[in-house]
Amino acid sequence: MTHPRYPLRINIGFLFNQPIGTNRDFTFDFPIVSLSADFEVTQFNGSAHISRTPQGLLVEADFTGFLIQECVRCLEEFAQPLHTHYTELFTFRFRRNVETELVVPDDGYINLAPLTRDYLLLELPIKPICRPDCKGLCPVCGVNLNETICEHHVHVILD
Repeated sequence: MTHPRYPLRINIGFLFNQPIGTNRDFTFDFPIVSLSADFEVTQFNGSAHISRTPQGLLVEADFTGFLIQECVRCLEEFAQPLHTHYTELFTFRFRRNVETELVVPDDGYINLAPLTRDYLLLELPIKPICRPDCKGLCPVCGVNLNETICEHHVHVILD
């Protein structure tokens, strides 16, 4: 059971003393999940496979969802599809030798939200567009050219 404020927080304490190779699958399905104060993903679902290794816990995660973004061409909001797959190793504290490693917390819980947010951010396009054929706005009058044609954009067809 997940906590509403920490939907991707997983109790992995039971894996600490399990034999190497022990694993567990976790599934997630939320209509909306807040991965940080400014990052809400809708229709969020996915799974995490966690395996006990000699070094710690290996997390293989796969998540999909939608992020509401603004099209850079027409300025309309749209649902940007997102997908990420990542593999990370959470090391046990006594084996830690690199400052950048993820460490298994002493309380027996890991929170996948910060990692998932970072990986989903990498999937975002630099210039999001609502659809490949988006016509954008008229630079003269500002009308959305996907909805109507203004007098500034009358195209002449040459035979």
